[in-house]
Amino acid sequence: MADPKGFLKTTERELPARRPVPVRIMDWKEVYEPGDSAVLRRQAGRCMDCGIPFCHKGCPLGNLIPEWNDLTWRGEGRSAIERLHATNNFPEFTGRLCPAPCESACVLGINQPAVTIKQIEVSIIDEAFSSGWVEPEPPARLTGKTVAVVGSGPAGLAAAQQLTRAGHTVAVYERDDRIGGLLRYGIPDFKMEKKHLEARLRQMRDEGTRFRAGVTIGVDITWAELRGRYDAVVIATGATIPRELPIPGRDLAGVHFAMEYLVESNKAVAGDQVPNQISAEGKHVIVIGGGDTGADCIGTAHRQGALSVTNLAIGKQPAHARPDHQPWPMDPTLFEISSAHEEGGERVYLASTVEFLSNGAGEVRALRVAETEFVDGKRVPRSGTEREIPADLVLIAMGFTGPERTELEDQLTPQFTGRGNVERDDTYETSVSGVFVAGDAGRGQSLIVWAIAEGRAAAASVDAFLMGETSLPSPVRPTDLAIGLQPA
Repeated sequence: MADPKGFLKTTERELPARRPVPVRIMDWKEVYEPGDSAVLRRQAGRCMDCGIPFCHKGCPLGNLIPEWNDLTWRGEGRSAIERLHATNNFPEFTGRLCPAPCESACVLGINQPAVTIKQIEVSIIDEAFSSGWVEPEPPARLTGKTVAVVGSGPAGLAAAQQLTRAGHTVAVYERDDRIGGLLRYGIPDFKMEKKHLEARLRQMRDEGTRFRAGVTIGVDITWAELRGRYDAVVIATGATIPRELPIPGRDLAGVHFAMEYLVESNKAVAGDQVPNQISAEGKHVIVIGGGDTGADCIGTAHRQGALSVTNLAIGKQPAHARPDHQPWPMDPTLFEISSAHEEGGERVYLASTVEFLSNGAGEVRALRVAETEFVDGKRVPRSGTEREIPADLVLIAMGFTGPERTELEDQLTPQFTGRGNVERDDTYETSVSGVFVAGDAGRGQSLIVWAIAEGRAAAASVDAFLMGETSLPSPVRPTDLAIGLQPA
């Protein structure tokens, strides 16, 4: 354990300060100031010898949190990253992007603020990269087996790295022009600068993983052809179909899905020329949807120079403290102020969008919204409460409904669930022999930590399929659920 009296001596959470809002909205760098090592060790020392570390179950990866907290407190950074990498291929991603269900399950959280697990995690991996401790781990021998991984988001990259290290020849296919999937084009740099992704991709290339960007499976190569070329295939394409908002005026110019907007912004930040880029500059912006994607749109709009930003959520404002129906160690739904919300704009709850209004030239000029009421368990607009909110740009960030399935269904014919996800058994194998699925494509929209966990688990199943047995760890089955987490 860490400091035996740490949680008694230090009772408050201490996190690195965020850069001042007027400064950070002028660039795309990450929002946090560099952390203080003394503070970090003090916070790691709060981790208790709690007997049953519920944080293990709160994390789908089963991260060995008390072990690397103890090593951090002792100043043994190299040992800490070895324990962290034992369960997590990409702590530099989860340490920045995961909502940290482990902290909700922290035993200390019963009567004190939880240990700053996420901050300790990202500090361990950042020190490891800066110290040169993250080195390629190529396999000792090759098996002669080949695997195609389709999709280069967190699930695909995790599966690819595990399978490469097991000795298989792995090719990762990505339809975008660069590798990274959602990590590359869905996450703004102010949440994770792309240098962290590039550093990990360099390690993977040096280990032997092959990357094929700009190749659309189903078009450039059919799914059936891909299965014929490789000994096994892993589908890790994500849940990319956005949830639609079918109301009058949806076809007006200036109404876009959030991911259309974020992808173009990320490409522009990377230095690409983006003709007719969707931009918030000088516009009244409305973001529909109160989740992480909506927050990413808000922060992006501020940096592009929006005149105003309004965030609409159809439901009630979450509680500030853990509600009674989500007791410890469940992951509660709480009101949170992200860095993007801190930067300005208005958040409106119980807001039902009724209609997009036109300026007469085919462009959106306003939204008609009404107060949400609950009728027979359904959320509907309350009659007589309608009002207009000016809008030049509307971004729909209401989540995703599942993977794109037309070519996959026509060319490979796997079974799909009633929710539109690729069906798989407890080994992540689909109804097509030798074809596996990991991450949101099989699970539905979920968290990055689940994607990495499923990528690792699917890799173990692929290895067993190819070799008859496996020594790769398998953290979760498709039917497993961490405490309080449900598939989206």
